[in-house]
Amino acid sequence: MENHALSDERIQVIVPAHPLIKHWISPTITGEVQTPVGVATAEFIDPSDPVMIIPILRAGLALAEHASTILPATRTYHLGMRRDETTLQPSVYLNKLPDKFPEGSRVIVMDPMLATGGTIVAAIDLLKDRGVENKQVKVISAVAAPPALEKLSKKFPGLHVYAGMVDPVLNEKGFIVPGLGDAGDRSFGT
Repeated sequence: MENHALSDERIQVIVPAHPLIKHWISPTITGEVQTPVGVATAEFIDPSDPVMIIPILRAGLALAEHASTILPATRTYHLGMRRDETTLQPSVYLNKLPDKFPEGSRVIVMDPMLATGGTIVAAIDLLKDRGVENKQVKVISAVAAPPALEKLSKKFPGLHVYAGMVDPVLNEKGFIVPGLGDAGDRSFGT
């Protein structure tokens, strides 16, 4: 097996056009279908229930870029957050969230890297302040680390987190190891 180093190369997010991916992240409704031998209860994607997409800027844009191909009825609200390199605490530099989300809003927050959990927790706190319940939020991430997942599960019971992989540790700077490096820099080449 060849070793391909990607540390300084751009990455590209590719979302497979598979119907199970769409079903996995879409809102669903329950209904009955007639089969050749009887009636079955099944879950269907609910096309009338738009999903709110919230990428955590800038890196989350790489994930959100493909959301409309999977979920055509979406609204996108941008949330710019940065993590202080010394304290590891997040701060908001851009907030385009509405003052209040409609009741029952389904929200997908996209952040490629969930390391300490500080940024994603702060983002979800902003959603809760605007009327979004834990069970209405889904988090999509490329790579997560145990500290972030533990923090999310304790603070937000019922929250769904979907990660491409879980890496085992954080280094002394709070970066996921082995991780991806800076997801924003690698996604956009800057």
